[in-house]
Amino acid sequence: MTTLPGRPAPAVHRDLAWALKQQATRAGERAPSVRGSDWRLATVTAVGSDGTVDVDGIPAVRCMPTYTLPAVGDVIVIDQNSSGEWLAWGRTATTTRTWTTLPLASGWSRLSPYYEPAYRIWDDGTASLCGLAVMSGTLTSGAVVATLPAEARPASQVRYTVQIITGIHGVMTIFPNGNITLGDFTGTLSTTGQKWAQYDVAHYRLI
Repeated sequence: MTTLPGRPAPAVHRDLAWALKQQATRAGERAPSVRGSDWRLATVTAVGSDGTVDVDGIPAVRCMPTYTLPAVGDVIVIDQNSSGEWLAWGRTATTTRTWTTLPLASGWSRLSPYYEPAYRIWDDGTASLCGLAVMSGTLTSGAVVATLPAEARPASQVRYTVQIITGIHGVMTIFPNGNITLGDFTGTLSTTGQKWAQYDVAHYRLI
């Protein structure tokens, strides 16, 4: 065996063995089948319609049931198996979701001192409404009183019993297209005076 000038054979062997070991280590660090499972924090850059998200350059990460309503900008925990496949377990962001003003139909306004009509989305895949709105004049059955934005719309239609005026109740219906209506009154409403839209009763599933 030819050796380097001035280098004894054992030293050359040690150098070669060390170089091969470093090369194998680097290859193992890049190969999931060698490295095994791994987890890390990542930021969502895109949300797919098939239950996946893109994070930090990693495409199509499958969302687990623990991660509902993914959104761009979420800081989440992702986990990789030995085959290199990724799963998104859920968000870790410490920001608190807040109440957002509910877009009311024309003629409706907040009834003070009650809460302003608003909606709030929860991390468990549900949403809530709050507040009391008022209008004066004629209220017809099935009239749209507010419209929810896409993020707060239920997947299926939901109904709640509400008070329209003293002594008369009705049904508030929330539709998947975001429309909120009042109808099915228990009595005849006057064409004058106040009518109420009572939002505090509503808590519903989004998915």
